[in-house]
Amino acid sequence: MKNILITGANGQLGTELGALLPDAIKTDRDDLDITNADAVHDFIRKNKIDSIINCAAYTAVDRAEDDIQMAEKINAIGPRNLAASGAKIIHISTDYVFDGTAHRPYSALDLPNPVSVYGKTKLSGEFAVRNFAKIYAIIRTAWLYSPYGSNFVKTMLRLGHEKTEINVVADQIGTPTYAADLARAIVKILPLLNEKNSGIYHYTNNGVCSWYDFATEIMTMSGLKCRVNPIKTEQYPTRATRPAYSVLDKSKIKEVFDVDIPHWRAGLEKCLGAIKNNER
Repeated sequence: MKNILITGANGQLGTELGALLPDAIKTDRDDLDITNADAVHDFIRKNKIDSIINCAAYTAVDRAEDDIQMAEKINAIGPRNLAASGAKIIHISTDYVFDGTAHRPYSALDLPNPVSVYGKTKLSGEFAVRNFAKIYAIIRTAWLYSPYGSNFVKTMLRLGHEKTEINVVADQIGTPTYAADLARAIVKILPLLNEKNSGIYHYTNNGVCSWYDFATEIMTMSGLKCRVNPIKTEQYPTRATRPAYSVLDKSKIKEVFDVDIPHWRAGLEKCLGAIKNNER
């Protein structure tokens, strides 16, 4: 590997990757329009890019239901342009490619069935990477959070300081993922990735919880006295349908790349510590 490109470098995962790969070329939407095939081709050639980590995505899940064209451009056409460049690529995907009706962790071999525009466009991006890239890893993750940007953890911390009690959905089950843990896994995988082990992989932290469990743990670890009340999904309607169950089976990524996966509580503890340090 000579020159690494990180797209979506200002996002949660991109920021963590940038810290681990300081010599990488980092772009966001203002630096490189991944939906423009000519711009991507010229940028890759000019900078002699041989490896891409694509963190760029349209992640406004509810807004995507009405902004279908833009979601498709960023989540499907963009990855196609990057994959067609000839560079090795790690592409970040999502648990939303599944419908959430399973009762066991989803493996990388399970057939996707997205029920939202976001999930459908991300699945289209997966197909594009598989069809156009020679060496690739599609890494599906879920419930991503970090000290940066907007995410569930930071929202809960804000609400925990502002309110005495909040309501959080308790019947959506998955696993939180600390972006720094995923970034370390990606950095380990990139030099090991070849044509033979190219494929789809899953990475979240270990363990299983509901959004209610996650919120409760955030309050407890932070010493906040805000009470968290469990509610059903139907009591908190959203424009896009969320998977009710989206636990991902990580056995393949562990076996192929010997990736270390911390428990979600350990990831949360590290993130809360980083947020506290950033506030000083």
